[in-house]
Amino acid sequence: MKFEAILFDMDGTVLDSAPDFIAISQQMLNKHGLAAVDDEKIRQVVSGGAKAMVVAAFDITEDDPQFESLRLEFLDLYLHSCAVHSHLYKGIDKLLTDIEKAGIKWGIVTNKPIRFAEPILERLGLTKRCAVLVCPEHVDCCKPSPEPLLLAAEQLAIDPRTILYVGDDKRDIDSGNAAGCKTLAVCYGYVHPQDNPHNWGAGAVVNTVAELQQVIDRAICGC
Repeated sequence: MKFEAILFDMDGTVLDSAPDFIAISQQMLNKHGLAAVDDEKIRQVVSGGAKAMVVAAFDITEDDPQFESLRLEFLDLYLHSCAVHSHLYKGIDKLLTDIEKAGIKWGIVTNKPIRFAEPILERLGLTKRCAVLVCPEHVDCCKPSPEPLLLAAEQLAIDPRTILYVGDDKRDIDSGNAAGCKTLAVCYGYVHPQDNPHNWGAGAVVNTVAELQQVIDRAICGC
């Protein structure tokens, strides 16, 4: 099937944002007089957002009296440093270029707040290339609700069934499937070690960007 649009989750799918999250976490630990933690401890919980990263870095629960102030501190630091070390996964820029050359639209549907998503796209030079950006502020219910993808389809004026949605989290696949899109799960993103993308119900699962490129190539040619 040839798709009219290929949409992507942001963090862990097109963008490796973990380096900025790790840098901010370690900066905060240092500021509060605490020892650094293993970078991998932060990377494994990136999909859980600021809450999960504060819990992991400071080894506290959300009930801790310090939790909320630390969460707000994390978000403030991230707002000013959200694309310092973050970068596209190797091969993603070529993939997006190939999609554009084929005359197919691509866009981002993310649970990342717009105040972070927009400057990241701008700093990576993707703002003008991205056909649609849907963030939590645009909908009543975020992923795994189908609403974000249905809104993207409406804004692109296409049938959701002609969309391929790519993500690295079960919420992405649930959202895409519920919206009637074709779905593809990637294993190279922020998948928890105890999770298994093959159990998410995606139409296809890939391990690397190179494998993703092969699937997209077939989607582009409609074969």
